[in-house]
Order: sequence, then structure tokens, then C-alpha cells
Amino acid sequence: MSRTKAREKAFQTLFQLDLNDCIATTDSDLISDLYENAYTKLLVEGVRQNKQSIDTIISTNLENWTLDRLASVEKTVLRIAIYEIKYAEDVPFRVSINEAVQLANVYGDEKSGKFVNGVLSKIIA
Repeated sequence: MSRTKAREKAFQTLFQLDLNDCIATTDSDLISDLYENAYTKLLVEGVRQNKQSIDTIISTNLENWTLDRLASVEKTVLRIAIYEIKYAEDVPFRVSINEAVQLANVYGDEKSGKFVNGVLSKIIA
């Protein structure tokens, strides 16, 4: 499975966990059967373990928005991209941003990709 597909699977898993308000749960059995490959697992577990610091980074870089107001699609995409930017040293920033924008364009509305791009560009600046 490609990393692009792994990111999409991680997005779907984290999105579902966020909707069910159990993204920060420590019970790995809830999602262990959802992992299809190692990179999906790395992203899901990485976001879950670093959720507080990732959400702080998002909140600090939002203009005229709060984390609570963000749609789940944008919030989940940003969490994955920020995890890659801050913790996955083998992924270039441009790749993380491009993949995040693509996910936002597929799963969000017509403005999601631009919004995600803007927030991530501010973070790496």
C-alpha cells in the first residue's frame, strides 16, 4: 500500500474516532484491527499519542477560528499533516502539505484544501 493510501486510511480511522469522541482513548484494541499497514498504524498512533501538542500547534496558528469550530475533516487532516511535519523526519514538509491538501479536497468542501494549505504554510514558516 502506498503512503498516500495509508494516509487516507489513517484519516478515515482518526475521523471516525474523533466523531465518536474517543481519539484520545488509550484502548488500542478499539482500533487495532483497522490497521492495514505499518504507516497507517504509525500515523494513527502518532496522532493519538501527541494529540494535545498537535492541537496546541493548530490552535496557535488559526486566525479568527478556534479548534472547536473546525470541521472534523479539516481538524483530522491537519492533525495528520502536523504529526508528519513535527515527528516523521523522513517526510518532506512539501509532501505532507500536498497530501493534506489532497485529502481535504476529497473529503472536505471546496474551501477545505485552501484552508488546510494556509494553516500548514503558517506552521512551517
